[in-house]
Formats: sequence, structure tokens, C-alpha cells
Amino acid sequence: MARWLKGMVLAGAVASMIAGAAAGRVFAQGQAQTQAPRVAAAQRAQRYQIAMMEGVLERAVEHGATITRDRLQALLPAEMLLTENARARGFRLEGYGVFFDVVVPGLEGALPWSFHTLDQNDLGLASALNAIRSHIQGTKDDNLEQALKRIELQVAPLMPGPVAVSSSPAIGGPASTSVDAAPPPRQDSILSDPDTAYQTEVRNALMDAMLDYSRGLNLVSAEWLGVGARGSHDRPPLGPANTDAQTVIIQVRGADLNAFLGGQISKEEARKRIEVKVF
Repeated sequence: MARWLKGMVLAGAVASMIAGAAAGRVFAQGQAQTQAPRVAAAQRAQRYQIAMMEGVLERAVEHGATITRDRLQALLPAEMLLTENARARGFRLEGYGVFFDVVVPGLEGALPWSFHTLDQNDLGLASALNAIRSHIQGTKDDNLEQALKRIELQVAPLMPGPVAVSSSPAIGGPASTSVDAAPPPRQDSILSDPDTAYQTEVRNALMDAMLDYSRGLNLVSAEWLGVGARGSHDRPPLGPANTDAQTVIIQVRGADLNAFLGGQISKEEARKRIEVKVF
């Protein structure tokens, strides 16, 4: 009898354990089914915020190009266009935060780019004008002298310093030795290195966008917001790789970003905390 009772107690305990385990599984499944919609909704919201930030970064690149174009057009009657649209693609990386790959298109049609290339090969404006001036001075032709003066006045904004004009007298007027009686206006450094100026404007625009429009990414203090900006260097299928292409990595820690977004530090201070590396 005692043995029978022990068997019944043991069987009851086993049945109770099995029932408890089954109930636990049912509860866990119910919890998972309840949480699944919330997780999916959170993921969709995150993907949406990343997509929004992609558009912001693309427009930041275009803004940098617009500033560069305006600076050049203030000095030259040159029209410049982006070779293609800017492209940005964002990813959430576990253990890092959010990173965006940004393709920066080239800026074509700018006259200073051509002059900069010519100057690097000793074929620039200064060399050409000196050669023409030497030839005209040997001919003693007043008409050619006047034509040269008009050319020199037109290209003066492209030259790194004041343009000296030949000393032959103007037709029907007194002799003149130069046209730089008044000091020339200070030249924008963009004329000497337009590529660097374009890269700087784009970089500044990307940094501003990262600070001003990243609130929706909800980065925690230990995470990073990073942008890798690289030029668009399409090559032919059989062409060599562009080994001179550089990628600029711009990143800011979540703690610094949240301090700025929360009004704890100024934008100037936040910009100082942004890390910029070139590879």
C-alpha cells in the first residue's frame, strides 16, 4: 500500500512538472507573439529614420556644391554642374551605432579646374600672357598692344596677383604703365585650389547635417554616428583602379551628439568634438 502511494505521489509530481513546463511554453509563446509586433514596428521606425538621414546627407552634399559654385561664379562667368546625384546609404552596426556611406559626385564645367591643370604643366595663363607680351613688344604694334590690354583686364580675376599691362601708349591717349593704380581686390583662394575648396564645403555641410538632423536615430551615449564620404570615381571595365582616391571618415560620439541636441553644449563645441580622418 505504501509503495502504491509513493508511486501515485511521484506520478502526480511528474505530471505537475510537465503541466508547468507546458504552461511556461505557452506563456513564452504568448509573450513572443505580443512583443513581435512591437519589435517589428521599432525596426520599421529605425529604417525610416535612417532613410530620412540618407536624404539629408545627399542634400548636404548638394548644398556644399552650391556654395562652391556660388563662390566661383562671383569671380568667373562659369557654369558648373554635378556629374551625377549624390548618394547615401545608412546601416546600423552592432557595437558601433549608425554609419552612412556617402558618394560625393564631381563638379564639372568649372573654368578654374582647367586653368589649375594647365598651370601644373607650365601651360597656364601667366606663361601664355608672358609669351604673347614678349612677341607683341617686339612688333611695336599699337593695335596688338591694346588688344593685349583688354585680354589682361578680362583674365585678371583668374591670376594669383595683380596683372601688369604693357607700357606702350594707348592710341589717342597718354602713355600708361599699368592699370593697378588701385590695389586689386583680394582673390578667393578657391581659384588656386578649387578641388580642395569643394571638398571642404561638402565636409562642412555633412558635419552640420550630422548635428542638426540626427535626433531621430536615437543613439545612446556609447554609440557613434559616422559618415564615410568618398568621391565618385567610375572607371572603365579594363581600366586601372584609382589608387589616389580618398575617403573622409567623419564621426561623432553619441554622448557628444546628445549633449548638443539636449542644449548642454554649443554647436561650435560639438563641431570641435567631431572626429575627421582621411584614408
